[in-house]
Amino acid sequence: MNTKIKCLIIDDELPGLTYIKLLCEQLPELEVVKVFNHPRQLLQELPDLDFDLCISDINMPELSGLQLAKLLNNKLVIFTTAYKEFAASAFDLNAVDYLLKPVKRERLQQAIHKAQDRLLLAATQENTTSLQLNTDQGKTLINISQLAYIKTADVDSRDKLAVMMNGDSITLKNISFEKLQQLLPSNEFTRVNKKELIALKIVQSYSASEITTGIASETSAVMIFSLSDTYKNEFAEKILNR
Repeated sequence: MNTKIKCLIIDDELPGLTYIKLLCEQLPELEVVKVFNHPRQLLQELPDLDFDLCISDINMPELSGLQLAKLLNNKLVIFTTAYKEFAASAFDLNAVDYLLKPVKRERLQQAIHKAQDRLLLAATQENTTSLQLNTDQGKTLINISQLAYIKTADVDSRDKLAVMMNGDSITLKNISFEKLQQLLPSNEFTRVNKKELIALKIVQSYSASEITTGIASETSAVMIFSLSDTYKNEFAEKILNR
């Protein structure tokens, strides 16, 4: 990427905040937009902030970095923490990276390169109308505009079943939901539970626990998806921003 990544930094401990800021200022790929030492302050200013990436501590008062990440309108996040036990939760949120304190410059540089790759992929997706994926029929072009939803395959959970708007389906071989979310336009598709990812355009109505769509299933006139707590905030944000 030719332009710098616009970055926010948040850490409730001022020495840690100062240290990360100094590291970031040494990297020519980064532009530090603003730093915060309390998550509430960041959220208050969020509507007026222009940024690509947030580098966030995890263990903070009132609101953890994991909770904060869910409120950042799908912006990229790199977590920093002194505690290894948060790693799994961080990657469940599709974090760019997870850095243990004290953060080393070289390790931060690696994380920023990952963020660059994510941003480049997102920019490419804006002009992408189809994906070439491995399927049970060989390499196949999937028309993104015709894709209704994707679910875990019944026979092998490593495979996924892609269902099109006309009801046709095809098995995607050995691909994770995380990889699919990287490939699909993030403003058009969202995960709704552990086993399903849907196109937002099929949503007709929703409640706190389920989503009613405008497409039929094999057994009923309309198809209903369960909405799990893990993906509820992400789904709500994407629906409101459509």
